[in-house]
Amino acid sequence: MSRRLTILACLCALLVRAGSDGKDLFDRRCGGCHSAEKDKVGPRLAGVFGRAAASVPLFPFSEPLRKAGVVWNETTLDRWLADPEAFVPDSDMAFRMPSAEERKAIIDYLRQLR
Repeated sequence: MSRRLTILACLCALLVRAGSDGKDLFDRRCGGCHSAEKDKVGPRLAGVFGRAAASVPLFPFSEPLRKAGVVWNETTLDRWLADPEAFVPDSDMAFRMPSAEERKAIIDYLRQLR
């Protein structure tokens, strides 16, 4: 195999692993309250990228989150996951994720959900 193909194969393997690591982290760290396709304690997260916060129909979001004017993207999700209370005070999510590496993996996984 040529060097270029070897490098490409390694990059593809890393991307697949990063996606599976993000899914595994999501399942372990977020899956108790969230699902991709259905509302649980927290709202469904498929299609979260580019969606306005508190806009999943029929989910009972907090008033502060409904009024926050947030659109979910890499930056806003990172801030939210790091400290939801600091990002939107009096929102209903109490879970914090201090690890920037874990936040990035989960955000990369959420980006793939449609």
